[in-house]
Amino acid sequence: MHFNPVMLQAAGAAPGGLFGQGAGPLFLMVGMFVVMYFFMIRPQAKRAKEQKKFADSMNSGEQIVTTAGIHGRINKANDDGTLQIEISRSTFMTIERSAVSMEMTMAFRKKADAAAGVTTAAK
Repeated sequence: MHFNPVMLQAAGAAPGGLFGQGAGPLFLMVGMFVVMYFFMIRPQAKRAKEQKKFADSMNSGEQIVTTAGIHGRINKANDDGTLQIEISRSTFMTIERSAVSMEMTMAFRKKADAAAGVTTAAK
């Protein structure tokens, strides 16, 4: 009687089933996905949600900083999702709401508030 080595290997692997030697890599892959989700995907989605909320809440008269580093004051919020900003006296620019940087605007506002606190405390 002649046995094929492939059939012997298949017969030897059958008793292990799903939780035999093949379960280790499966658990490793699931673990890697969970780690990637909690450390990369979830924080990025949260940050995008905060950025959208920030962009939707901007009103006329607020000081902003764009992602390109342009400082300006919102003159008018247009219905098509754009903002008209004044970058210097009677110089206007139309930008998308998504072009406003939340991080840079918040840092600018914090710096301006700190400077205003120092000048009022000095008087």
